[in-house]
Amino acid sequence: MKSLDSDIAVIGAGIIGVCCALSLQQSGYRVTLIDRDGVGEGASKGNAGHFATEQVLPLATPGLMWKIPGMLADPLGPVAIRWSYLHRITPWFIRFMLNTRQCPYHQGAAALSALNSHSLPAWLRLLKQVKAEDQLKVEGSLLVFEKAQSFANYQTTRNQLSDYGVKSVALSAGQVSELEPDLSSNIRHGVFFPETGHTADPYRLTCILADFFVAQGGEMIQQSVSNVRTTETGVTLQVAGEQRQVPKIVLAAGAWSKSLVEQLTGKTVPLDTERGYHLMLPDASKKLRIPVASADRRFIMTPMDDGLRLAGTVEFGGLHARPNMKRAEMLAQHAGALIPGLKLELGDSWMGFRPSLPDSLPVIDRVGPRGQVLLAFGHQHLGLTQAALTGELVSSLLQEQDPVVDLKPFRLDRFS
Repeated sequence: MKSLDSDIAVIGAGIIGVCCALSLQQSGYRVTLIDRDGVGEGASKGNAGHFATEQVLPLATPGLMWKIPGMLADPLGPVAIRWSYLHRITPWFIRFMLNTRQCPYHQGAAALSALNSHSLPAWLRLLKQVKAEDQLKVEGSLLVFEKAQSFANYQTTRNQLSDYGVKSVALSAGQVSELEPDLSSNIRHGVFFPETGHTADPYRLTCILADFFVAQGGEMIQQSVSNVRTTETGVTLQVAGEQRQVPKIVLAAGAWSKSLVEQLTGKTVPLDTERGYHLMLPDASKKLRIPVASADRRFIMTPMDDGLRLAGTVEFGGLHARPNMKRAEMLAQHAGALIPGLKLELGDSWMGFRPSLPDSLPVIDRVGPRGQVLLAFGHQHLGLTQAALTGELVSSLLQEQDPVVDLKPFRLDRFS
C-alpha cells in the first residue's frame, strides 16, 4: 500500500475543500487535494456568487408547513419535488419540519449568525494572502418587493435579522430606483443589506485559490475516492482503484459526503441535495451593480463578468435524475418582470447540487478513533459565504486551538 506524500488529504475540491486545503497549507501542513471532477466543478461552479452574510435564519422557518403546498403548486415557484424521489426525501422532510419549532429554529439562527459574522473577515484575510482582493466586492445586496403586503410581512423577519446583528436599510420605491435605475417601477419597496458581497465569477475565484495552493507546493489529484476507512495509523482510501494511506483527511465532498461519512464513522447523516439551477443572460451584465433578490419571486440576479446570473430555484430529486432545464429557463420570465426591456437572449444554463442538512447547519467537526478525520460539508446555500471561515475552523480543529466560533452546534453527533 502506497502512502500519499502529505500530512493530510482533502477530499473535495469545491470552494469549501479548496479553502480548507489552503488554510492547512498556510498552517504548515503538506496537503493533497483530491476530486473526481476537478477544481470547482460542482456547486462552486454555478452558484449565485453572493456572499450572503444576511442569511442567518434557517430554511425551516416557523409556519413554513402551511406555505409548502402553494409553493409546489406554482409552476414558476421556487421549490419543486421530483415525485419519483418523494419516498427518498420524506425522512429528510420530517426532520426538516421538526426544525420549524421555535427552539431549534432560534438555536439554528444563533449558530448561523456566529458563522456569518466571521465569514467576510475570513474572506478578506484569505484573498489578501492570495493577492486576489478584486475577486470580492463588498458593495451590499438588495431585496426588492413588488407587493406592499409582502414588505409589511417582511418586517417580522427584518426584526429577527436585526436581533442577530444583521444590518439593513429600508428603501422606498424612489430610493430603489436611485440605487438600481434599471429595475421596474412596479417595485414598491426594498431592503438594502450593506454588509454583504459578491464575486463576478465564483468558478474563477475557486480556480485562483486552487492555483495558488498548487503554486505553494500543494498536490492536486483528479481521481475518484472510495473505500475509505480509519486505521491505527491514519486513513486508507482507494484512489482510482489503488489503495493509499494518509495520516489524516478532511471530508469536504459536499453532496457526495454521505456515504464516505458512513464508511469513516459508521453514522448515517441525514444529508440530501437541493438541486440548484442558474441561467445566464449574456447581454445583461451591466443592468445591475449589485445582487438583487426578489422577495415575491424567490430568486436572485447577480451581475457577473459574462452576463447576469439568475439563480435561486430549488428542486429535490437526488444526485442521479436528469436535470430539468425548464427550472432554469423560467427564471428569464421573472427577470423580465423586474428589469423592463431586458434582452432575454438566453445563455448557458446549469444545474448543481447543494449539500443540505435538515437543520440548515453544516457539519464542521473532528472525529475518528484518533481524531484523524475532519468534516466540512453540508453548507447548503452558504458554501461560498462560509468557505474561508470553514477553512480556518478546520485548521484550528487540527491544531487543537480554540476556534473563533463555538463548534458544538456543527458536530456530527447532533444527529445521533
